[in-house]
Amino acid sequence: MRVCGIELKSNYTVLTLVDYSSDDIVDYIDLKIKKITLEDDENTNNVISYLKEINTFFDDNQVEKIVIKKRSKKGAFSGGAVTFKMEGLIQLYSKAQISLLSAQSISSYERKNEIQFPSKLKKYQEQSYLAVLCAILNT
Repeated sequence: MRVCGIELKSNYTVLTLVDYSSDDIVDYIDLKIKKITLEDDENTNNVISYLKEINTFFDDNQVEKIVIKKRSKKGAFSGGAVTFKMEGLIQLYSKAQISLLSAQSISSYERKNEIQFPSKLKKYQEQSYLAVLCAILNT
């Protein structure tokens, strides 16, 4: 099963794709596309372009499950309005199961497990990778 982990930051989507087999083997897939940006969220053409680009990414990579790291809705570490708009657009993708995981769940998973990050994984992809691991191995 192809699983895509997502972390939303500012105006870009950090993507991490893995191939997961039923025997708990997780293979990181090092793709050229690791981020997709929503340039101007007030411009309809840019929003449509973002939606097409993210959907094309999911289609091209045969993504079956999407795991999004949730942002707080209020407080000091709350997510910005643009990230909530991007999350809504991602949730419109109907060809994959979509779930949201809290930052606390991901942090707890990381504390309880010894994580070996793939050598080709970029530092900025670590949270989206952890979201995937937490969702598929923490059952």
